[in-house]
Amino acid sequence: MKIKANGIAVEYAVEGNVGDGLKDKRPWLVLSHSLAATWRMFEPQVGHLAGRFRVLGYDTRGHGGTDAPAGAYTLDQLADDLNALLDALEVREAHFLGLSMGGMIGQTFALKYPGRLKSLVLADTTSGYGPEAGALWQGRIKMAHERGMDALAAPTLERWFTAPFREAQPDTVRRIGDMIRATPVAGYAGCCHAISKIDLTAKLGAIRVPTLVIVGREDMGTPVAMAEAIHRGIAGSELAVLDSAAHFSNVEQAPAFNRALDAFYKRVV
Repeated sequence: MKIKANGIAVEYAVEGNVGDGLKDKRPWLVLSHSLAATWRMFEPQVGHLAGRFRVLGYDTRGHGGTDAPAGAYTLDQLADDLNALLDALEVREAHFLGLSMGGMIGQTFALKYPGRLKSLVLADTTSGYGPEAGALWQGRIKMAHERGMDALAAPTLERWFTAPFREAQPDTVRRIGDMIRATPVAGYAGCCHAISKIDLTAKLGAIRVPTLVIVGREDMGTPVAMAEAIHRGIAGSELAVLDSAAHFSNVEQAPAFNRALDAFYKRVV
């Protein structure tokens, strides 16, 4: 389904035996995906979480079925998109689960719209990059413009999954690769501009909602040290490090990821 929010058409879906409007008392849970993916990357979690939540998945600006305007995006803009989406759907408050770019949007949203989120799960993400990251992201933008998204697929999948998983689960890896290839170049580049400038570490103390930080032990893109920095910055947060998982820990170690969610949500929902 699509709805107008913050000047763009946003693709979204509500999953999990949706109840009868106001009679459905389950809380809302928003799923926010990685760069070069769609919210469907959370398929290993949707069915697992749908009994407890009304699950709202949406495609970030520039991805999937959502509009992909040309130009550089900002994390504030992506947070504003989510805020407008919640307003359009008359969702007053929600829990939030974001991975990678989704986790960056979650941090930005929690700081910009305090009181709107009831909890945060921040998976395989960061609150800030070093100065060397700018050149890395500019290189990826250049490759996307010059060679298309297909050129980015193989090196991205190598970062997102460990070699044993890529060998054992080729169909799953192919499905995620299709998401990369289908991402509009304008959307990929726009979001690269946004996430390359993330600088929230010093502000994390203002986040006051229950927070779980999850990271794959073999995540090279947003390694354990980055997760630990978020954990230190958000008072009372919890940290789960998943063995035998790289960047897409929710896919590579779905049972362990879901167990971490279950333990967290039993305490906060």
